[in-house]
Amino acid sequence: MKLEDLRKIREKAEKELKLREGKARVKIVVGMGTSGIAAGAREVLKAFIDEIEKRNLQDVIVTQSGEKGLSSHEPIAEVWEEGKPVVVYGNLTPDIARRIVAEHIVNGNPVTEYVIEVKEA
Repeated sequence: MKLEDLRKIREKAEKELKLREGKARVKIVVGMGTSGIAAGAREVLKAFIDEIEKRNLQDVIVTQSGEKGLSSHEPIAEVWEEGKPVVVYGNLTPDIARRIVAEHIVNGNPVTEYVIEVKEA
């Protein structure tokens, strides 16, 4: 492995870490408990990160949590926006995750057919 290859790997890891930490306008929390992982949450988490990175959204972070008690709706994700109620999405796929980024995060329109709960922050 060349030094340049190692540098690229490090830069990619730093970008992904930045998407998981820090202060942001929007925080996406993907449920990564046992039932979520079994239902495909890893792929959903990766789709969120990839889409945010592709769109170069600097003010959005992606993180994860444990079980939320909503196993029949897994994989789930919560979208936290400053000054707005938390939107909980369920029955997600990687394609739906990308659609949430495009429609909800970028354009401000929640993808209502996948919303399972709206709660105060």
